[in-house]
Amino acid sequence: MATPATPATAAPRSSPTRAFGRFELRQLLGKSQGTMAWLAFDPRLGQEVMLTLPRVQPADSAALESRLREMKQAARLNHPNLAHVVEVGVQDHWPYVACDRALGVTLGEWLAAQPRLAPIDIAALMCHALSGLAFAHEAGVAHHDLQMHTLLVSPQGQVRVAALAAADLPAAAVEADNANERAMPMDPGELRAQRDAAQRDVLACGVLLHQMLAGAPVLDEPDVARVIDRMSPQGRDLVRLPWTTPQPVPEGLRAIANRCTASQERQRYRSARTLLRALEGWREVEAQGNGDPIALLIDRLRTVGHLPALPGITRRMARLSITDSQRTDEIAEQLLQDIALSFELLRTVNSAQVRGTQVAGNGPVLTLRRAIALLGVDGVRGAAQSLRHWPGPMNEEGAAALSRLMNHVRLAGHAAQALRPPGYDPEVAYLVAVLQNLGRLLVQYHFPEESEQIHHLMQPLPGPPGAPEHPGMSEESAAYAVLGTDIESLGAAVARHWGLGDEVQHMIRRLPAGKPVRTPDSDADMLRAAASAANEAVDAMTRLPAPRVAAALAQVAQRYTRVLELDAGEIREALQGARAALNSGTAAPAMKRGGTLDGDGTGTGELTRPSFTGEPAAPAARSGA
Repeated sequence: MATPATPATAAPRSSPTRAFGRFELRQLLGKSQGTMAWLAFDPRLGQEVMLTLPRVQPADSAALESRLREMKQAARLNHPNLAHVVEVGVQDHWPYVACDRALGVTLGEWLAAQPRLAPIDIAALMCHALSGLAFAHEAGVAHHDLQMHTLLVSPQGQVRVAALAAADLPAAAVEADNANERAMPMDPGELRAQRDAAQRDVLACGVLLHQMLAGAPVLDEPDVARVIDRMSPQGRDLVRLPWTTPQPVPEGLRAIANRCTASQERQRYRSARTLLRALEGWREVEAQGNGDPIALLIDRLRTVGHLPALPGITRRMARLSITDSQRTDEIAEQLLQDIALSFELLRTVNSAQVRGTQVAGNGPVLTLRRAIALLGVDGVRGAAQSLRHWPGPMNEEGAAALSRLMNHVRLAGHAAQALRPPGYDPEVAYLVAVLQNLGRLLVQYHFPEESEQIHHLMQPLPGPPGAPEHPGMSEESAAYAVLGTDIESLGAAVARHWGLGDEVQHMIRRLPAGKPVRTPDSDADMLRAAASAANEAVDAMTRLPAPRVAAALAQVAQRYTRVLELDAGEIREALQGARAALNSGTAAPAMKRGGTLDGDGTGTGELTRPSFTGEPAAPAARSGA
């Protein structure tokens, strides 16, 4: 980050000198419809200060007393990202707050003295401000007029929020404040006004973030409060980050910035702390490539495991102890129903130690049959014992949400078995489809609140009568806006952590939505396509309103018809078969289609490379056993 300007670089003293009580007003630092900030000299202290006053005098003594009370409450807050208050006072019925000018220059002054800032440096500035703002909000104090002139930047580049509560309170808050003694609990009206004021502060942060990234005032209006008044629900202007910015804005940061000022209020950040977490997560990922939340997730894997085992795992393992003579494929079919145990077996068998001593040269193991054969029944029991019992650290609501998601994922796995081209291993198809949901499962388990936010942002919002509904965010944009990274990257990071190679990581990334599906070049591409189609079809069937399901399935069929040679009717039939397989716990049969194997063993399902079972030959991979 560039070296910030210092107070010594401020503009020279204006002439003639203006007075405000004992203060000499030297320069107007900024103004908005709510506040004005002056550089002033305090002869009593012998130092320069920044005076901030409301633009409108309090209407009466009661309003003045209310304003002073909140300003003094704010002045008592102590945080590294809140400007230290020298004095709160009144001059000629004007309340004011004075901060030491040595704390820094205003953000507007600082930006004017800098070369272009990189997006990650802009995000760092906003994180400083949000940290102080979150502390103030949690103490019950809102700012009411966050502007360029109410943020101070020190010579070391530290941002401090200044002039908390200096602007006029909303009318509802004034009425609530006058109606309640501070010793009494706040009534619902006061709590609502406080919450609304805090959310307006967060929206102001979003506008400032847009302004810094775009290098120009939002809507050509330098007053943040006026911009907010032009946005919904009061106004009709849309605020989205333009594509023509001084420097390219990474997709994750763009998603965060656009969520800040989304046209739908429900999609915006509701607290400074939530926006701060999103920006910090993006900064860590951008700066290190493996930072928060990816590093946090990996750390949680070490402490609480990836997922909890389904209820009854001890009983299932006890039954396994007397079935040593049972066929491996029968054992695998039973264990495959427990996603946590399936993941643990794959993780264990693909570890460097196991692969180096038992399956060197054969590639990654991607069937439970092969994992059981390599680990033995005792190894399977050991893997099961390493898992947390259901529900782990989850509460009842979280456990119910994860259970629903697991059933959704298992249904997609069975759908992939039904949609797989002839000759491909049904267990591999199932596990690839399940692993394409690895990030979603882990976010649901380890970050349940963030997962709920993502789902909320993805939901469409009904429009006015007779108008189409407002679409929700894409999963990628919603995840960026909440976590600072996308869910696919989280899943890929965990797959690398487990020892799954590049080819498997390629397969377990869903094909990008909205892009044509090209003809597969390899078995990995074919399995990826079949699993992606299954996941898209199950998402359509389970998450969309009933009237829209048929059209969505037709769209899935159109995307994959060249690869899988299936129409919408056959996809619906495959989904019905997947439901039956989910209920019975058996593999779903593959669809019959024109691409069945020829008598000489060649056709559309012919394998040209070793498959992902750890077995050396393609024919074994094509077998269902």
